[in-house]
Amino acid sequence: MLEPVATPDGLAVRCTRVLFSPWSRLSLLLVLLACAAAAMLQWQPQRLVTEGWPAQLSGPAAMVGFAVAYGVCTTAFVPRPVLNLAAGALFGSQAGLAAALGGTVLGAGLAFGLGRLLGQDALRPLLRARWLTAADRQLSRHGFRSMLAIRLFPGVPFCASNYCAAVSRMRWFPFLAATALGSVPNTAAYVIAGARASTPGSPVFLLAMGFIALSGLGGMIAAWCKRKALRGRCVSGTVALDKR
Repeated sequence: MLEPVATPDGLAVRCTRVLFSPWSRLSLLLVLLACAAAAMLQWQPQRLVTEGWPAQLSGPAAMVGFAVAYGVCTTAFVPRPVLNLAAGALFGSQAGLAAALGGTVLGAGLAFGLGRLLGQDALRPLLRARWLTAADRQLSRHGFRSMLAIRLFPGVPFCASNYCAAVSRMRWFPFLAATALGSVPNTAAYVIAGARASTPGSPVFLLAMGFIALSGLGGMIAAWCKRKALRGRCVSGTVALDKR
């Protein structure tokens, strides 16, 4: 028997399926992130600390522009501490904190949306390791408190936690609410340090730096304890499966 000849409509359907398949979307996400990271290396956003914000932007427009740039930069793996210091140096403590928090939530939402749209379908089937499964279960069932802990104790890189949360089944509102609330203490400390960088001997600057150091130490301790807890859950789960 003769095989049926592929019609143009059938070819278009197959091409569309390939184009929008999970792995094609994941490839697009990786390309976008690579291009964004290359653009950030070219632009060098750390220059904001030394060179300042463009003179043509001032007032509320400058804060909004900085928040948008902040969000895009965090999506492209630019470290938040650099941007928080820049926010304090450019706008002072109060306005800088508002701009930095706005950029934090925007960047988290951008990364979460990109990961959810382009990466979740391809990556979820790969969560086969016991500790990955345990971490995914924790984020999916206890999204708000888990993300709040991650934001309060800076043990996980900001961008990585956003994309990991996107792969899980965490919902949008708990993710963004926990990000906004949990990012306040450390963001404020860095912004204040940036605003008072010209007077490094002032009590406010020293208190901000001390808080940053203590929060980093607390983050390492919390991450270590959480790692042991996840391992214990994995072992108990394996034993339960073996008994069955």
